[in-house]
Amino acid sequence: MENDRLIFRAPAPGDAEEVRAYRQEFLDADSSMDGAGPLRRFEDPAAWLREIEKYLRPETVPEGRVQATQFVCVRESDGKLVGMLQVRHCFNEYLEKYAGHIGYSVRPSERRKGYAKRMLREGLGFCRRIGLPRVLITCKAENEASRRTILACGGVYESTVHEPEMNVDLERYWIDLSESSKE
Repeated sequence: MENDRLIFRAPAPGDAEEVRAYRQEFLDADSSMDGAGPLRRFEDPAAWLREIEKYLRPETVPEGRVQATQFVCVRESDGKLVGMLQVRHCFNEYLEKYAGHIGYSVRPSERRKGYAKRMLREGLGFCRRIGLPRVLITCKAENEASRRTILACGGVYESTVHEPEMNVDLERYWIDLSESSKE
């Protein structure tokens, strides 16, 4: 909840069991794991961690992908992994049109507690620190919770686009990170 202290940090090998449980909860709920990089494809958390480490440096980023930084959001009181957020440092064609700079998700059992807004604010701070002047964030048109989170963090609606592979409509929002736009 709002009073829970959250730790926003890079994932570590010691997170393996929490990552495994996080992934399984999303699979059981048939929910998308936005902001978790390629986690859906990796049953082994250690293999996922090795994969996301490739995205940290331009020289090791897989072909067709972009540099990205992965974060986990852990509730301090019990060590539970409540969310994930990924920041893409730049765009490829797909990200520019459909996915944006930031992807995030909150564990299905931990939703409606204000975690997404807190995570997104942390992610925006990181974007500011790496020099992004503004960021693009998208959400499915029917995802009211994500829309509210983006708007609460300064998102300005630009347009809705149709992503043909997933057959979904995505709303595009921009958040200005310049000094003049700070709260």
